[in-house]
Amino acid sequence: MPEPAIEIRNVVKRYDAHVAVRDLSLVIPRGSVYGLLGPNGAGKTTTIRMILDIIEPDSGTISVLGSAHRDRSIQDRVGYLPEERGLYRKMQVRRVLKFLAELKGVNAREADRRITDWTERLGLRTPEKDWGLAKVDELSRGMQQKVQFIGAMLHDPELVILDEPFSGLDPLNAQALKDTVVDLKRRGKTVIFSTHVMENAERLCDSVCIIANGVKVLDGALSEVRAAHGERTIALALDGDASPAVQAILGDASMVSEADDSNRFYELELAPGADASVLLRRLVEAGAPIRRFERVQPSLHSIFLDKVGATGVEAGMSGHG
Repeated sequence: MPEPAIEIRNVVKRYDAHVAVRDLSLVIPRGSVYGLLGPNGAGKTTTIRMILDIIEPDSGTISVLGSAHRDRSIQDRVGYLPEERGLYRKMQVRRVLKFLAELKGVNAREADRRITDWTERLGLRTPEKDWGLAKVDELSRGMQQKVQFIGAMLHDPELVILDEPFSGLDPLNAQALKDTVVDLKRRGKTVIFSTHVMENAERLCDSVCIIANGVKVLDGALSEVRAAHGERTIALALDGDASPAVQAILGDASMVSEADDSNRFYELELAPGADASVLLRRLVEAGAPIRRFERVQPSLHSIFLDKVGATGVEAGMSGHG
């Protein structure tokens, strides 16, 4: 079995009386895209900062790329996009990027070549406009975020760590970043990103870990995680609005333990002891305009809500992790 990119064993981090991370153990495979998931305040950013040796764990061990995480030589093999964005706002974009590249040991000529390549790739350099010649504060928030991402990539790191990378990006910029993550995996890089947006994780990740209140509640390959929770999930699609009678059936706790609905599509979790065929018969008898009724693997969003709880998710949307 190949050596993992990161191995965390029984790590604990406290801030006074608050335990930010509690007895966390993870093994992150090389060459994978790994999602560190949880509501804001769950402990994701604290975990990332310990991996990077920005802060030190109170106990436990961390290995990064086969070495103790405190080995300073590892840092030149890691690219990091922090949650708190920060660039020299009055500097020209290319100068900022060249400075960041040279900090990681990239010579000036090679830095220029890589900057041109990355700015073209991410739409910051076009025949009409070269944003690399602009000052940072002339760029939109999304463009600034792409600049900071480029800064994390210029030394061609083996391990890329992205903390809430899609936060604040419009759909086009978010897609450009997702495409880049896919390409990094294709090139054999290991990518770790934290997020509270399950759709992004579901589309990109090979494996995931869900953390809530500093505690790991789930960890594993995404396919295995979904399969383990897929025995009692029903996908229901209606051609029209649900009548009061249909709504009553979907709200019957003896039949359905959870119903996540979106625009006439429902992801249902059968209640313990409930039978899918009985639910279908009751819906038909109630006149439900059924277009689809199928046993499926649950979405990561549904699993996340089941493991963390809707209240915990909502409470964590405005905090820090």
